[in-house]
Amino acid sequence: MNMDEDDVGERGPARQSRRDSLFLLTVLNAPDGRDLGNARVRNLSASGLMADCEKPFAVGDRVSMKLRGVGDVEGAIAWVKDDRIGVSFDRTIDPKLARRPVGGASSVEKAPDYLRSQTHVSRLRR
Repeated sequence: MNMDEDDVGERGPARQSRRDSLFLLTVLNAPDGRDLGNARVRNLSASGLMADCEKPFAVGDRVSMKLRGVGDVEGAIAWVKDDRIGVSFDRTIDPKLARRPVGGASSVEKAPDYLRSQTHVSRLRR
């Protein structure tokens, strides 16, 4: 998918999938495993993402990354505008997995005793 800069708006070209805004940090890698720099993922969908990058990229560059909750993902740079890129994934993902809490316990269960409600504490002890 080769795009002229005129075809790319402030947020990139038209999207195939609904994208959710979020903020995730990841490291982009080349197919040979070379570190291509950090990226701040701003939008994520089943088919791709938009990110701010430390290093320049060209349309068509192949990248891989590890997304929290999703795992390893590979794709190609679909568009570039300044330090922002769009990546089209090779396979679809479930973007909701990236939004799940990192730990297994709920935030209430992780809170110190003095911050938990008495009702919740008594339910945990049963």
